[in-house]
Amino acid sequence: MPTRRRFTLGLAATALAGAGAYAAGRVFVGRAAAYSTAELSQTAVPAPAREVAVSLMPAPRATALPAFGGHALPLWSFAPGDVFPNVVRLRFGETLVATVENGIPEGQEDLTVHWHGVRLPNAEDGVPYLTQKPIPFGSRFTYRFTPPDPGTYWFHTHCNTAESIGRGLIGVLIVEGDETRPYDADQLLCLKDWRVGTDGAAGGFLPFLTDSGASKAGTFGALRTVNGAVSPRFALPAGGDVRLRLINVDPTRVPEIGIEGAEAAIVAVDGAGIPPVPFKTWRLGPAMRLDLVVRMPPTGGEVRVVDYFAAEPVVLSTLVATGDTLARGAFDPAPLVRPAIPEPDLGAAERMPFVFSATAAGAAVGGADGIPFGPLCASEKTFWAINRAPWPNRGHAVLPPPLADLKRGRSYVFELANVTPHVHPIHIHGHTWRVVKSSAGPVIPHFADTVLVAPKERVEVAFVADNPGDWMLHCHIIEHQETGMMGFLRVA
Repeated sequence: MPTRRRFTLGLAATALAGAGAYAAGRVFVGRAAAYSTAELSQTAVPAPAREVAVSLMPAPRATALPAFGGHALPLWSFAPGDVFPNVVRLRFGETLVATVENGIPEGQEDLTVHWHGVRLPNAEDGVPYLTQKPIPFGSRFTYRFTPPDPGTYWFHTHCNTAESIGRGLIGVLIVEGDETRPYDADQLLCLKDWRVGTDGAAGGFLPFLTDSGASKAGTFGALRTVNGAVSPRFALPAGGDVRLRLINVDPTRVPEIGIEGAEAAIVAVDGAGIPPVPFKTWRLGPAMRLDLVVRMPPTGGEVRVVDYFAAEPVVLSTLVATGDTLARGAFDPAPLVRPAIPEPDLGAAERMPFVFSATAAGAAVGGADGIPFGPLCASEKTFWAINRAPWPNRGHAVLPPPLADLKRGRSYVFELANVTPHVHPIHIHGHTWRVVKSSAGPVIPHFADTVLVAPKERVEVAFVADNPGDWMLHCHIIEHQETGMMGFLRVA
């Protein structure tokens, strides 16, 4: 008898002839969308200009999240309180002024804050030594930028990243103003595993980075959570159209997200709106975001958010329909606004190959035990490379040459080729590219800042190099990033 997992894979395999599917975190061509919106017509209207001041105080804090069963673990967080994640909200058109005071003891964290997915000025990108010097213990640094796009983003450090994310030092940035009409609710689902032992939180953290994990698919956590809780339940309006903002902040896991018990549509990928598309499943790699609209069932009904990439489906969260059932008619989800991202000129674009591979060391370590080693800024090992060039194992302070020199204002097509047996979510800083082609099948072009490239797959992405500066390009499985699969692009 076929299992649910096999049935889901069968749907994906036949998607090109059927109702559309989402494999490797991309929208593959199926039949036409079932909703009235064929294209996005509206653009975002900025709010009155003003500054939104935020104080971020990264520091070690004993924190008892709901998932920890009453135990407090030595988390790192941007603010006091038993809350995960920290969320910053502002309106499109407003300027974020984020003052960061580093309270993490010297020798544990050379701190900067990277604003993932935001097309901001290079000096605000938060990459140690490449865009700024690290913030020493007890010192402050202020980031100031006006996000050019509304949407769902997040922020994290870019040095010793495996430990800092492992300890929970992440935040969510929501830039409001992309809705063409209000939804009935807006729910954040922040996915993260925690590296605790078989006795759970009582045993404290396991090593965040290991040789065997770094040289393979990554080191996985055992405690799976959404918003810091195991399989949490959220009360949402019965019969309503609910916006779900899914963010995978885990450094390793690539779930295949599905919805059971309701009709759902994709309305944005990595913060950029697309015409609503019927939702089947989606491979949500580390750092990737997915905005869905879900039609809630009548009062008392339940909707399950599920990961199918497991021996048995894992219920990540349950949405409970509460209150009087709203009368919303046939499901026709409201679209978001059209992204204001420059469209690349595919006919005039320069093509560049980028091959993601293992180094000789990476291939040799494949069978090693889970031996931990030090943080990125003192990393001693390289297992991965881009175009045969690994990031130097002496850390950020010694920069390699750029992977490519790009001319400002010119269009480029990057041919991303994965020649390894593991998936790689490839992330570009400072830009958002258009996913235009995959060797796995035809895709509906859409914008993204992180694209999941499956083993032996080739993905073509295109963008306008309109943002000057030195910009990181790397795998967002953090152990791959920290052991070589990272480089930078120079736009001038």
